[in-house]
Amino acid sequence: MEIDLEIEDPRWETVGLEDLMTRAASLVLEDRGIEAELCRLSVLACDDARIAELNGEYRDKAKPTNVLSWPAEERGAEEPGAHPEPPAPDVFGEIELGDLAIAYETCAREAEEQGKSVEDHTLHLLIHGVLHLLGYDHIRDEDAQVMEQIEIRLLESVGIRNPYV
Repeated sequence: MEIDLEIEDPRWETVGLEDLMTRAASLVLEDRGIEAELCRLSVLACDDARIAELNGEYRDKAKPTNVLSWPAEERGAEEPGAHPEPPAPDVFGEIELGDLAIAYETCAREAEEQGKSVEDHTLHLLIHGVLHLLGYDHIRDEDAQVMEQIEIRLLESVGIRNPYV
């Protein structure tokens, strides 16, 4: 797996973001039956100001958020509650997943409010982001249930409690 990680906010280095990103992507890809060694993705580790710019530019919501995702291609399931088709390798044998951005202040604040470590919360958000890159979403209730069940199962597999209770 190739992860292009750009750390704009040095506070991310204190939580071991590179290891958390590798762990999150590996958990999701293995769970979904996708060969991790074929996959590529990019991650921007930034602050609230930068993610607010991106959120404004791409979602018309000029405010900070925890994580943003830009899938390399549309992979969403047509039917509510269905799993998206897994991506196939391109002609070069690679699977381009897309890009993520994650904001330090929002993640740290949410972790504190929820009584969990920044590392555990960040792992959850990165799992969430990688699932978005694979076409999972939470706009429709049925899709949100599918996505949340995967997140819960993966987090529990590494000893992190259900974030939705």
